[in-house]
Amino acid sequence: MSSIPRVSSTASQLNDFVEDESGKKMYQVSKSRLVKLINWVHVFRTYLPIALFIVIATLIVQVCVLCFEHRFDLQSLWNKEIVLVSLDKVFIFDLGWKSMALFALIIWFVNKRDRPIYLVDFACFEPPEDWKVSPDQLMMMMKEQDCFNEESLNFSERMLKQSGVGPKTAWPPSILKSLKGGKSDRSVAAAREESESVMFDVVDKVLKSTNTNAKDIDILVVNCSLFSPTPSLCSMIINNFEMRSDISSYNLSGMGCSAGLISIELVKNLLASRPNSTALVVSTENLTQNLYRGNTRGFLLQNTLFRVGGAAIILSNKWTDAFRASFKLLHCVRTQYVTKESYGCVYEDEDEDNNRGVRLSKEIVKVAGRAMEKNFATLGPHVLPLSEQIKFAYTMFVRFLIKKCNALFNMNVSNINPYIPDFKRGIDFFCIHAGGRAVIDGIEKNLKLSPAHVEASRHALYTYGNTSSSSIWYEMDYIRKNMDLYRGQRVLQIAFGSGFKCNSGVWLCINNKNVGRKLKDKNE
Repeated sequence: MSSIPRVSSTASQLNDFVEDESGKKMYQVSKSRLVKLINWVHVFRTYLPIALFIVIATLIVQVCVLCFEHRFDLQSLWNKEIVLVSLDKVFIFDLGWKSMALFALIIWFVNKRDRPIYLVDFACFEPPEDWKVSPDQLMMMMKEQDCFNEESLNFSERMLKQSGVGPKTAWPPSILKSLKGGKSDRSVAAAREESESVMFDVVDKVLKSTNTNAKDIDILVVNCSLFSPTPSLCSMIINNFEMRSDISSYNLSGMGCSAGLISIELVKNLLASRPNSTALVVSTENLTQNLYRGNTRGFLLQNTLFRVGGAAIILSNKWTDAFRASFKLLHCVRTQYVTKESYGCVYEDEDEDNNRGVRLSKEIVKVAGRAMEKNFATLGPHVLPLSEQIKFAYTMFVRFLIKKCNALFNMNVSNINPYIPDFKRGIDFFCIHAGGRAVIDGIEKNLKLSPAHVEASRHALYTYGNTSSSSIWYEMDYIRKNMDLYRGQRVLQIAFGSGFKCNSGVWLCINNKNVGRKLKDKNE
C-alpha cells in the first residue's frame, strides 16, 4: 500500500482506482467513506452488555463487602439500613433492595443473551476423478459446444490463464459428454442428477461423521442460486434421507455466492426461538443448465470461473454438543450495498441472441471493496481489541476538535487521517470467497494481509475453482486440516453475492482434532 500515491478525499470518492508508479491501476480504500459508514447505534449496542456487566459486578462486590463486615449474619443484615450521604441528600438502602436488584439484573442478562450456536462438523464435496478436467480439456469442451466464435474462445483461454484456477477442476457429467463426442445434456433431469450427486454425498458424510440420525434434524436450509426446481432441493434431501415430516425446511435461491452465510444467519435466528435443536445447512450450485453458450464477453467469464462444489454443515444450540463441536459462532454480519452499479454487477440476463447467462461487470472488484468497507464498519466493534478501538476513537475525537476549531476560530489546521483498525489483531485466519484471483488480491492489499492469510483462499480457487457459496467451506476445511488452528483462535469468513451483498461470519475454534493428528505425524 506504500506504493499507492495519496489522493484527495474528493477524488477518492469519484474514482476508487489510482495509478502506482508503474502506471498500473489499483483499488484504493477511501478512508473518509469508511468513517462515514460506521453505525454508531450498533457500536452503542455492542458496549451495552459491558456496561451491564460492570453494574452487576459492582452490586456483587457491595453485597460481599456488607456480608463480610457483618460476619455473614444474613438475617440481621437483610433488615440493616445503610445510609449514604450525597451533598444535601440522604439515601437509605438495605441489603434486601440490593439483593433483589442483583438477582433481577442477572435473570434479565441470562434471558437476553444469545444461545450459543455450535458448528458440530461440516463436509465438503470431493468430485470424482472423471469429473475433473484440465484447462486444455475445458477449451476442447468449449469448442465442441459449436456455439463460440474464435474471438470468444481466445478470450476465454486468456481469462482461464489469469483466473487462478488449477489444472484439475470439476464439471458435471452432463456437460462433459461433449468431450466423448456427444452433446451436452442441459435437461432438468440432468440438473437434478448433478444436485443429487453433490448434496446426497455431503449430507451423508456429515451425518456419519457426527453420528447424527437424519430424523434428529429439526431445521433444514438449502441454498442454490441458479437452480430452483419443483419439488425443491429441500424436498429432495428430506425424501432421500427419510427425515421427519415436521422438519422446518427453507430453500434459498438467487442470493449469489454469499448465500452460505445467509443460510447460517437464518439458522441462527431460527435456533434462537428453538432450544435444544439441530440444523442442517447445505450450500451448493448447479452448472448443468448454466453454461453460457453465447459470445458476449461479460457472460463468458462465468465459464472460466465457476465449478461444481458443495458443503453440508450441522449446527446445534444443545449445550451437550459443545464438547464435540469444532467451532462456535460468534458473530454474523450481513450488509447490502445499494447503488445502481452494484445491483447490476452480477446479473442473470440474456444476450442479443437470447442466450441466458450471468453477466459479471468490470466494476465488481470496486463494488466488492465498498461493500466490504460497510460490512467491516459494523463488524469492527465485535472483533477488534480494545487498543485498536481506543486508537480509532482518539483519532475521531481529534478530527472532531480540529473541525470545530477551524469553524469557530477561522483556523486553518490540517486534519489528520482517520485510523484504520488492523483486523489481523482480532482475527487469526481468513476465509475469503474464492470468486477469482482479482478479488483475493484486492482484499489482501486492502486489509494488508500476508500470503499466509490468503493461503486457504488461493488453495480453494486453485484446487476447486469458484464453487459459489460453498467456497468458504473448502477454505475452512483447508485451515483446520493444514494450518496451525488451535483452540481459542478466530476464523473470519467473507462472502460476496449479487445485489450487492457482503456477508461475514466469525467462528471461534473450540476443538480441532486435526491438530493432534498433525503433531503425531510430525513426531513419526
